[in-house]
This record gives sequence, C-alpha cells and structure tokens, in this order.
Amino acid sequence: MNNPFLTGVLAGAMLSCAVPAFAGQAPFAASAPDIPLSGRDRVYAAEQFSNTISVTDPATNRLVGVIRLGEPQPVNFSPLYKGQVLVHGMGFSPDRKTIAVVSIGSNSITFIDTATNMVKHTTYVGRSPHEAFFTPDGKEVWVTVRGEDYIAVLDGATYEEKTRIKVPNGPGMQIFSPDGKYGYVCSSFMPETVVISVADHMIVGHVKQESPFCPNIAVTPDGKQVWFTLKDIGKTQVFNAQPPFDVIKTLDTGPITNHVNFAHNANGTFAYVTVGGLNEIKVFRTDDFSQLATIPVGKLPHGIWPSGDGSRVYVGLENADALAAIDTLSNKVIATIPIGQAPQAVNYVPGAVAEGDGTQNLQPLGVAGQAAHLSLASDGKAKDKAPTSVSLFDQGLIQILQASVTGLAPKKPYVLALASQPDGKGALEPLSAFMTNPAGSAIVNAAGPIRQIVQNDAKAQRRYLVIAEGSTARLGAVVQRQTLD
Repeated sequence: MNNPFLTGVLAGAMLSCAVPAFAGQAPFAASAPDIPLSGRDRVYAAEQFSNTISVTDPATNRLVGVIRLGEPQPVNFSPLYKGQVLVHGMGFSPDRKTIAVVSIGSNSITFIDTATNMVKHTTYVGRSPHEAFFTPDGKEVWVTVRGEDYIAVLDGATYEEKTRIKVPNGPGMQIFSPDGKYGYVCSSFMPETVVISVADHMIVGHVKQESPFCPNIAVTPDGKQVWFTLKDIGKTQVFNAQPPFDVIKTLDTGPITNHVNFAHNANGTFAYVTVGGLNEIKVFRTDDFSQLATIPVGKLPHGIWPSGDGSRVYVGLENADALAAIDTLSNKVIATIPIGQAPQAVNYVPGAVAEGDGTQNLQPLGVAGQAAHLSLASDGKAKDKAPTSVSLFDQGLIQILQASVTGLAPKKPYVLALASQPDGKGALEPLSAFMTNPAGSAIVNAAGPIRQIVQNDAKAQRRYLVIAEGSTARLGAVVQRQTLD
C-alpha cells in the first residue's frame, strides 16, 4: 500500500545557479547543503528482467512511469539489432540532469535526460559493464567493464570513450571521493580494490578484499571512509579514504550482502547495507561501527540511495518488484511502491524535474509489473525468517525464474528442480545446477513456462519447486521444497 508522506518544498533558488547543485548526502560532500525532499525529485531503479527504468515521485511515493530500454525475453534470444538487455547499473551527473544506465547484456551505457526521460546517447563499451558514474566535476564518466580488466573513461559531454584505465580483472564498481581527487574501484573477480588518482588516472593505492566478489562501493560524505560489500562471504569492509588507505573494519553483514550507502540526519551519519539473503537492511553508525537497527524490507533487497536531505533511503527489492521507502529517523518502512522486474541499482536524484510534471516519454508498467512469488523452506513451511525466495518474472508465454537461495551448506553443489509431489518425493526434473558461495547462498536463474507448471490447477500436471543435493547427473536428497502455506 502506498503511504504519502509530508515533503519539504524545494525553493526555486535551489534549482538555479545561485546555490551549489550538490546535496550534503552521498555521493556529494557533507559540507554541501541538503536539498529538501520534493515532488521535483525522482527515484530511478534499473530493472534487469523487464529492461526498464522505473521513475518514482518520492513526494507521493507513487510510480510515475517507466522508461523502456529493451524488450523482455524471448525476443532477445534472436540477434539483437536494437534495444538493451539486462538493465542493471546506474549513476547520475553532478548537475542532476542526466542518468547513465548500464545494460550488462548489450554492453551499453544509455544516457537519459531527467527532465524529458529521453535517451540522449548510447555508448557501447567492452564485455559486461557493471556500473557507471560521473566524476564530481562532471567531466568524465567512469564505467567498470566487469567482463574485462579496465575502466572505460568516457567524455562527460560527448559520452564517447576517450581512454581506459587498467585495473585488476573484473572491476565491480567505482565511486569518487567527494572532492574529486580519488576514484575507488573494487573487483568482482580478484581480492583487491584499487585507488586511482582522477587527475592522471594512475593507481595510487591498493586495498586487500577478504574475498574476490565485490559488487558495490560507497564513500561517506565527509570523505573519510570507503565501504564496500562482499556478496559471496556476506561481509562489508571499511577502509580509510585517504592514504595509506588502510582497512579500518570488517563487518559480518549476512548472506548475499548487496549494496551500501549513507544517510546523514540529526542523529549522525549511518551506513545502510542491503542483505539480500536475510531480506533486511542493517544500519551501522560510521563513528564506532555499532549496529543501530535491522529493518525488514521484503524479498532480496539490492540497490539503495538516500534522498537529498537524508530523511529517506530508497531500496530496490529484487525478488518483490518493488521499491521500499525508509524513514531514516525511525528506520521504518513507510511505503512500498510496485515497480518493474528485478530492480538492481537505485539512484535518488534531487531536483531532477526543474519544471512541468516530468511525465514526458514515460510508459505504464504493463507486463513489467507481472510476476509470481514463491518461497522454499527446509520443511516446506514458510516459518523461516528468510526462506529461499523465488520470483517468476513474466516475459509473455515464459518466465525468467530467479531464486535467492539461502540456508544451505557452503561451497556445495545443488540442483533447483521440479518434483511431482509436494513433499519432494518421486522423480525430479532438473531446472538449474548451482554451487553455493561461502555463505551458503546463491542467486539461481532459469527460463521457461514454469508458472504454468507450479501453479497448475490440474493436480496430475502440477509440479513443485525443490532444491536437491548433488548434480544433474546424480541427484541427492531434497533439502528445500516449495512452501504451500
């Protein structure tokens, strides 16, 4: 249910050049002025399976519409001559007039005008880019090309690639110090984060990651700390944002730790970490690293971003097709907004719409809002705090299945399968084989007319989702099965 909440009024002067264009919230400097929450602001979410960008008005917590960058499956199984696939990463320009959207499957960065929702330019880079962000002066856009070993540096005005910065293999994400001096780049394939001088693109620091899989990194507004997440082992690390870039703290945050960001309010500065395997947000103080709160939000929280005044944080719920709004003083969810399929990165852009209603070139949610949601548990009963969640994203006649698997043994092979009986007995039909990470979790995908099978009214034709030990060649015992209550 959508719950409108009171908003501040964005003064006209704040939209002019009379005051700085930055907010005192991440990714900007703490010294910059906060921007009161307003209906001129927009929350953007990149949605991987509907290939859309959802556009939400935070003043009413209602979806305004979506920007459609590509078609759903199975259209994309054919040669892809236009449109984008696996819309995933996102960043925005310092003047808040442009968002940069990364599509992993089509190796692209799409630049969109926030005032008109129109695509201004599309740049193609190397294999499987992951995230893109503008330098604080707006002169460059750095893109982590995760399928290779470099940062593609684009011109901030023409959006064309002008150079590359070689980094450890599989760069996951980059973010910049608020003063624009350093770029911090974590790796998704190597246990190493590097610090790069923005002025000359030279590596000036190295930070050891406790695991090789970092998907997300953020800097505190005071420019003193860098936090990055380690999805495979369920940890979050903190290091000094200034030389010697030493590690300050390692936090156990939980399975499928996804993104981290910050909000500053009257009580201090706090880190918000999305923990996908627990369906919650963990909130930490940035001064003593104590945990302040745990916020249940919904299935598989992923991207997170603060409002321009730090009064809210917005979280994409990947397996719920929704955006959760959290009040940062109470640390309570105050609204859940239906959006597109499998939201990944989230950006909150203050003052994105300088005039008008900001609805130009937006489309209704349509098929992008259609999905079925299931759970799996060890005893087939939904009593677990965070059972394995399954989403079946409609793509016309078929669905993309995504399971956020938790509660299994670490580093072991398993198979997601269909069983003929609700208790998992009888012959099993494999859907997808997978290996759990060191935290005993995994993200598992499959495709097909699965909803028609697992929700079939005809008992003889119905099947039930289960997880079994072993491989497709040698299936073992069923350890999780579909909940029916």
